[in-house]
Amino acid sequence: MSATDSPLLSRSMIAVICAQFLSAFGDNALLFATLALIKQQLYPDWSQPILQMAFVATYIILAPFVGQIADSFSKGRVMMVANGLKLAGALVICFGLNPFLGYTLVGIGAAAYSPAKYGILGEITSGDKLVKANGLMEASTIAAILVGSVAGGLLADWHIVAALAVCAVVYAAAVVANLYIPRLPAAHKVDSWHPRVMASTFFNACIVLWRDGQTRFSLIGTSLFWGAGVTLRFLLVLWVPVALGISDNATPTMLNAMVAIGIVVGAGAAARFVTLETVKRCMPAGILIGIAVAFFAVQTSMLNAYGVLLVIGVLGGFFVVPLNALLQERGKRSVGAGNAIAVQNLGENTAMLLMLGLYSLVVKLGVPVIGVGIGFGVVFGIAITVLWVSQFRSKA
Repeated sequence: MSATDSPLLSRSMIAVICAQFLSAFGDNALLFATLALIKQQLYPDWSQPILQMAFVATYIILAPFVGQIADSFSKGRVMMVANGLKLAGALVICFGLNPFLGYTLVGIGAAAYSPAKYGILGEITSGDKLVKANGLMEASTIAAILVGSVAGGLLADWHIVAALAVCAVVYAAAVVANLYIPRLPAAHKVDSWHPRVMASTFFNACIVLWRDGQTRFSLIGTSLFWGAGVTLRFLLVLWVPVALGISDNATPTMLNAMVAIGIVVGAGAAARFVTLETVKRCMPAGILIGIAVAFFAVQTSMLNAYGVLLVIGVLGGFFVVPLNALLQERGKRSVGAGNAIAVQNLGENTAMLLMLGLYSLVVKLGVPVIGVGIGFGVVFGIAITVLWVSQFRSKA
């Protein structure tokens, strides 16, 4: 029986999901531990998004290369090396070196990791199972965000260096877990390792995917979603003290956890009700995300905040999972799964960089955080509406 004909919960899939959980746990715990560290070291508020901007810049710079690397080697081994780089970055921060430098090194590992972790799904499953496999991947990721974010915040409130050390141990465990992913054959061989040739191949893949209406639709939708998601995470850090009067490290992580729980539920609903042929069913959820974010910004009750963020998460999971599966399926046929995910990473992280840059600017200019949240939600809802309308017109 071939890998793509194997059961959804095959040995390969279980190994990938476990490795992904550990790696994503480390990413999210490390973010909140590092945010606590730079607050302790009295960096200004507007520098917090800069930490994430340094992280996502690595995705953009390395996008022409990481997808081809993922397709040229066994993806499980690529994931292992990438987690080793994350471990090195965590140790840099843990041992008192520049936190922005260390987090950038983690970003390099994450940039190499992403095309491999998503690209491998198309190698161990196929067809409608791919949507379900993406649901499992997102559920694992979001469970890791849930546990990792809360652990990072709580540990940082107790002892920041201990929190950083835990992150390093988790990354080490992820490296070990990657050894249990079967060594699959390389999907494609790179014709040349010369950077100029690799960059040319990557940008040709960008053109191929952008000209395809379905993959262009997926690229724009996922880029908007993840750009908005990372901005919401930083918005919560400043929103909590203003709206709820709470200044600890744990509360923003608990609120992020509610989004994470919701995404798990939404991902499961998408796997149940959406197929590759009915992807556009997810679009109303995207519009509702913007409305819900604007509504969330004016809340003053902890209970209401938890409830609205849970709804935002459910809508997010239902929105993004089918778009990921669509890109992987069509990208695998045209430019290779690794290249397709690298192109997606370029779009998503460019969106993150732009949105975080704009967010950092408005915070530096002194715009009230409540107003930032309302404006952010309205703009996101309008953007998804425009995308949906453009898809209808392209089919007319």
